[in-house]
Amino acid sequence: MRTWIGVGLMFAVASAPAAGQELVVSAAASLTSAFREIGSAFEAEHRGVKVVFNFASSDILLAQIAKGAPADVFASADQDAMNRAEADHLLQPATRRDFASNRLVLIVPAKAAPVAVTELAALSQARFRRIAVGSPQTVPAGRYAKDALERAHLWAAVAPKLVYAQNVRQALDYVAHEEVDAGFVYATDAASLPAAVKVAFDAPTATPISYPIAVVKDSRNRAIAAAFADYVAAASGQRILARFGFRVP
Repeated sequence: MRTWIGVGLMFAVASAPAAGQELVVSAAASLTSAFREIGSAFEAEHRGVKVVFNFASSDILLAQIAKGAPADVFASADQDAMNRAEADHLLQPATRRDFASNRLVLIVPAKAAPVAVTELAALSQARFRRIAVGSPQTVPAGRYAKDALERAHLWAAVAPKLVYAQNVRQALDYVAHEEVDAGFVYATDAASLPAAVKVAFDAPTATPISYPIAVVKDSRNRAIAAAFADYVAAASGQRILARFGFRVP
């Protein structure tokens, strides 16, 4: 199993224009590809603004913000992390909104033997020795997966096989490189590597998977942060999100 280094405050550092503004967006790892394109489109329409992304699991981002790490916008992969941010008074009031939805899926390596896997119960079989999942303690996708397994009365049988990832993109990478036999990721993550992974089935979740976004209370660029959140929720941002497989909230 390869070691991942540098998880934590992972900023794509870039210098802002001398007379411009730097907007720091802390966003869930599953938003990486879509938000990078949204950031470029937003910069094109807002001269002098440089969007700097910090991608990680939602709970890690929340912990960073709570400790005073610079952030103007927070975009979470579940409501739980955003609820805690709101309860801790870390958000600018009246800026929270849902902007996308997703699905939890079980994926297997694309080169895996073509054996039908259609339900969670199959994971208790001996052929599934290692299963990647985001840590339920810090990764929303991991919490969704654990809940699905518990409701199917499979957690005790499957838990010893789990390989915990620090975010959903790491779980995707484990499957893509055939380091595990299967993994839980979002449908949008699976769609980003169609040649390396294939979706076995949709994993049932007790609640819909929705993504909220909000302006961080301590943002030094509240106006442009609000404009970015507006852009994500507006038609231009929604078209980009749709291209990456996200659905309307």
